[in-house]
Amino acid sequence: MNTKKYCAVLVGLGLVTLSACGSGSDQGSGSGSDKTVTLVSHDSWAVSKSVLKDFEKQSGYTVKVLKDGDAGQAVNKAILTKGNPQGDVFFGVDNTLLSRALDNGLFQSYDAKGSATVKPAYRVDETKHRVTPIDTGDICVNYDKAYFSKHKLTPPTSFADLVKPEYKNLLVTENAATSSPGLGFLLGSAAQFGDDGWQAYWKKLQANGVKVVDGWEQAYDQEFSGSAGGKKAGGDRPLVVSYASSPPAEVIYADPKPTTAPTGVSYGTCFRQTEYAGLLSNAKNTKGGKAFIDFLLTKKFQQDMPLNMFVYPVIEGAQVPQEFVEYGRQAPDPETMAPAKIAANRDQWVKSWTSLVLK
Repeated sequence: MNTKKYCAVLVGLGLVTLSACGSGSDQGSGSGSDKTVTLVSHDSWAVSKSVLKDFEKQSGYTVKVLKDGDAGQAVNKAILTKGNPQGDVFFGVDNTLLSRALDNGLFQSYDAKGSATVKPAYRVDETKHRVTPIDTGDICVNYDKAYFSKHKLTPPTSFADLVKPEYKNLLVTENAATSSPGLGFLLGSAAQFGDDGWQAYWKKLQANGVKVVDGWEQAYDQEFSGSAGGKKAGGDRPLVVSYASSPPAEVIYADPKPTTAPTGVSYGTCFRQTEYAGLLSNAKNTKGGKAFIDFLLTKKFQQDMPLNMFVYPVIEGAQVPQEFVEYGRQAPDPETMAPAKIAANRDQWVKSWTSLVLK
């Protein structure tokens, strides 16, 4: 994900270092108009123009979008500015960071129209309705098929495989303190090896040459040898922490399109991620914000998401595009973790991870 330069602020127990001051077009507060709805999100927010125009035409609202870097940065800046929020709706807080947003009173209650269509597995906070599930995806290790074919090496299929000698100096991952997929990968390893085993696992990963960079864009588009961007940048890491939906993206954006995806997914390394939207506390346009959250649960938006943000719908009956069926299925048995456990352990785990891996 893209990052922005703000002045350094330490949030929580040292989880995320970000900057939150300076001037710019996204420093304003609220919508400024009853007919403008301002969405605050991470840099990966995207929607088809025609779909958004339909919402604006039908609702009478104009949508303004403020992108605030990677998910961790965006969430923490929203918390820092919650008394005078930048907008009305926040999209992009996921299950790895949800408790921080809720504990800090980032959102006000709203039971969105269409919430009954959300699949039960993705529902949270059902008594207070402070957030609405919008999309889901799997954080997984991706591999460069050409590299493994050339070196006659079988790609890793599990967390345990990644510490084997044959994969030494091949993996790049994101900083768990600054990146949502980096944090998801850490939580996946904790779910796999337990509260007492994940640190020993990361010591082995470190000894096996894992490389850590700040965010997803650097890892995937610069360091990873299998992506189109990584090839141009001379990336030399054939393993990267990304998403199960990354292979379809490599096909869709290629010109000419290949008949098979150039990258694959190690499905035994996946952690299930769900993203939510919420009506910001102290939002200037609560009526418009509610209408926009309702829109995010419509079938039109849900079916538009996969080819724009490369995530999966959360409502019943929404279809995914054929490219996802052919090149990027969801993980059949991803690691998961209860939100309460994430809330109880996340900050300390990231603090320990930082001391262990970034020392």
